[in-house]
Amino acid sequence: MSVPQKLPPLEMHELQAIQLALTQCKALVGPLLEVLHAIQQRLGFVPPAAVPIIAEELNLSRAEVHGVVTFYHHFRQHAAGRHVVQICRAEACQAMGAEALAQHATARLRTAFHDTSADGEFTLEPVYCFGNCALGPAVCVDGTLYGRVDSQRFDELIAMDGHGKADV
Repeated sequence: MSVPQKLPPLEMHELQAIQLALTQCKALVGPLLEVLHAIQQRLGFVPPAAVPIIAEELNLSRAEVHGVVTFYHHFRQHAAGRHVVQICRAEACQAMGAEALAQHATARLRTAFHDTSADGEFTLEPVYCFGNCALGPAVCVDGTLYGRVDSQRFDELIAMDGHGKADV
């Protein structure tokens, strides 16, 4: 039998964001996804310590809430890096070289998919279709979509400028 791990406490602004999301979405039919989206929109992630609060407020089990958070790749359980890099891993992009691009990206960013670089600069995420299939491989950096990205273009997209921001 495993001993449950103690969750880190929520900061006041996190607790307020969770309560606001619950207040705004609780009356909706099937509100769980809306609550999770609202929390992630406000905080950038869904803290694991939010799960019991959400479960109690929505009269769900902790397992149900945790299951939804972990099933959908969109939801993060930890803060993302300063820049979020998403690479399409779907078939059309793979046919256009996305696998080689993915290998290059993990080496260049020094992180794996679903993870953040040690310096906190980049979070790398797989996406299974941006709907930009004709321009594969597709990459999204900080919410901006780019097509026909090869290793050289990838390096250009994540190059750092003098202000510590991705020069995209």
